[in-house]
Amino acid sequence: MVDEADRELGHLSKAECHRGGGILHRAFSLFIFNADDELLLQQRSESKRLWPLYWSNSCCSHPRRGESMHAAVHRRLFEELGLHCPLRYLFKFRYQAQFDPQTAEHELCSVFIGRSSEAVNANRSEIADWRWISQPRLQQELSASGAERFTPWFVLEWARIGRYHIDDIRSHEGTRQWASR
Repeated sequence: MVDEADRELGHLSKAECHRGGGILHRAFSLFIFNADDELLLQQRSESKRLWPLYWSNSCCSHPRRGESMHAAVHRRLFEELGLHCPLRYLFKFRYQAQFDPQTAEHELCSVFIGRSSEAVNANRSEIADWRWISQPRLQQELSASGAERFTPWFVLEWARIGRYHIDDIRSHEGTRQWASR
């Protein structure tokens, strides 16, 4: 658990943090792009308690107790997608989204981008499906009647990336500079 300034307040299980309206806690979201600037989207597993079978960003999760954010993002990227790549921090934001009367997200979420040319090896207990999508096609899907198929945090994050960080994901940025940040 954290406060709005990201100061640790204590520890609860992931399930406890997502009960009711949710308790503010740390999370992260990863946006992985390929050499063609396509974004890797995942469809969340049917077994997920929150937003099952919704499309979302490449990977998202929570750091474990005592785990640094750096270690957590790389651990989870490999666990969910079988990928290793440099990641670059973009921003942190707070959001709350109610899934049903019993569960919600209430997270202070750190957002990272990365670039990979490795083959995806999706963990099928976490991911029902995955696909690479161009930015214009994604914008089209988000503005069409199918936008409700995407997780609420992804919609918020992608809007902010498009508004403030689009140059960060263009191919000319290169990946070497990401590793040092």
